[in-house]
Amino acid sequence: MEKTFFMIKPDAVRRGLVGEVLSRIEKRGFTIERLELCQAKEAVLREHYAALTAEPFFSDLMAYMTSGPLLIGVLAGNDVIASWRLMMGATKPQEALPGTIRGDFAQAPSAGQSIENIVHGSDSDGSAAREISLWFS
Repeated sequence: MEKTFFMIKPDAVRRGLVGEVLSRIEKRGFTIERLELCQAKEAVLREHYAALTAEPFFSDLMAYMTSGPLLIGVLAGNDVIASWRLMMGATKPQEALPGTIRGDFAQAPSAGQSIENIVHGSDSDGSAAREISLWFS
């Protein structure tokens, strides 16, 4: 059975959307193997987003991800990585289709605001293993 790392980001926690997201996960038939509410540590975020550190929006991303608690977890199921990514929808809220989590709940950023897009999911087996190990070390 495949596993993936998932995160419900601070904007979703702040807006009271945790139950809605978890409900969609359960209705899809995935197993939630681990679940933890936490405040992200800067060192963990820097490693998680290592590929983005040179981007001009990186400081805004860090401010967003440390703006409040987030929920992290591990999902298991058949083809869970690809399925969870389809359920999330496009990264940019304005491009996410209705029926996806981001399409239904994420809000397009205002000028100068970072993208607050509700959820995260690993994009491959390798990323899933790395992210699970990083966040649950």
